[in-house]
Amino acid sequence: MNDYKHTILCVDDEENILNSLRRLLRKEGYRLLTALSGAEGLKLLEENDVHLVISDQRMPEISGTEFLARVKDEYPDAIRIVLTGYTEVDSITESINKGHIYKFLLKPWNDQSLRLEIKQALEQYDLIQTNKTLHEKILKQNENLERLVQERTKDLEIQNQALELSRAILEELPIPIIGVSTEGSIVLINQGAQALSFNGKSIEIGKELVDYFSTDAEEKMAGVLATNTTQILKRYQISDDVYDIYVAPLSGQFRGKGVILMLR
Repeated sequence: MNDYKHTILCVDDEENILNSLRRLLRKEGYRLLTALSGAEGLKLLEENDVHLVISDQRMPEISGTEFLARVKDEYPDAIRIVLTGYTEVDSITESINKGHIYKFLLKPWNDQSLRLEIKQALEQYDLIQTNKTLHEKILKQNENLERLVQERTKDLEIQNQALELSRAILEELPIPIIGVSTEGSIVLINQGAQALSFNGKSIEIGKELVDYFSTDAEEKMAGVLATNTTQILKRYQISDDVYDIYVAPLSGQFRGKGVILMLR
């Protein structure tokens, strides 16, 4: 069984013209369908996947341009060529302008030229289909990308909500909380920490841990970062109050990037 890449439909009310086309295209590797009228051609189009339609212009029931206009409406992917005589050229110009036909070829034709025109028409068909497939692929990729962006945006919104809730809970905790980066900079304080007094000064984000705490706190922090376990600095005096300071490592994606000080 032949595995044809392209199917061509030839429509002409003269059997001898169809026989000439059969002989011309017999060795070109095309699947060739023929019809003696526009109605018969439309029936073959219903039953077959046709890539190129070649139609005579002067037929008794329907002209070639009228037939190909219907082909365009019902089978827009098919390339459409009309065969015409010199005296009919003006009558098909409007059909070309409206896109009903891809090209017109004059009768009598030159065999070599007709083969070349058919080859180029089918190359045009393949190019259009490739571009169409690529366009559909791009649209599909864009749809997937848009869905991923929407999902990512939703995830970020949830994470932001969780972060805001965490910050609100942190602010309301009844104990002072201080976040310190691995470089020793204070990056987070809650209301409890803001209320502390270090020799009359309030703690500020951006300052260094050593601006408010002794080297004992630094050493504990270094030990926590090294072991990734919570350590306690007992009975640490801040102004007139004494605290146990729990130095806890960060976890998850922030592991090794700092510690949390909880004063009790």
